[in-house]
Amino acid sequence: MDTVVSHITKRLIAGVIAFLPIGGTLFTVWWLEDTVSDMWLAEQPYYFPGMGLLAVALILYLIGLWISSFIGRWLWRLVDSMLDKFPALGVFYRTLKQVLGYGEGHDALFEKTVWLPSEIPGAWQLGLVTQRVATDSGEQVLVFVPGSPNPTMGRLVSIAPDQLVAAPLSVNDALTGLFSLGKTELPVPGNAPPALR
Repeated sequence: MDTVVSHITKRLIAGVIAFLPIGGTLFTVWWLEDTVSDMWLAEQPYYFPGMGLLAVALILYLIGLWISSFIGRWLWRLVDSMLDKFPALGVFYRTLKQVLGYGEGHDALFEKTVWLPSEIPGAWQLGLVTQRVATDSGEQVLVFVPGSPNPTMGRLVSIAPDQLVAAPLSVNDALTGLFSLGKTELPVPGNAPPALR
């Protein structure tokens, strides 16, 4: 009986974890359309369904344009620093940034991005280094190999450092590349010698 309950529990948890990104995205799209439309847009004579999403996309584009400017980057760093220092909110903010791939280094969730050999000869997999561990046979690197297009699913691999090739991109860029199914620029290694030691 315990085996059946354990099996059902594990499958329910797996289903919830798999559904969260899709369900979250659908809920966010619906909520944005509903919220923006209810504010004032639906009362306009030129309103059509989906106009709220277009308005949100335009606003996000303008924010991205503003953040790309010198003054926008400076203000963004200022706001980022202030949020980081809040007593309770700061911990939540830092954790969210790490999960989304904005933090790097030894204190972050992922230290750096690497390429590791695939099971397919001549192919490479993108990985995110979580930590280095000492073993009886020498140092090993723990690498999270995320799935695509859902980078929250993947596997953890223990591998020797000489099997890895450093990837010249940030954790955030790697996660973006995985989420976009490789449609963004990802510097794929050729037969380069291992560079992470």
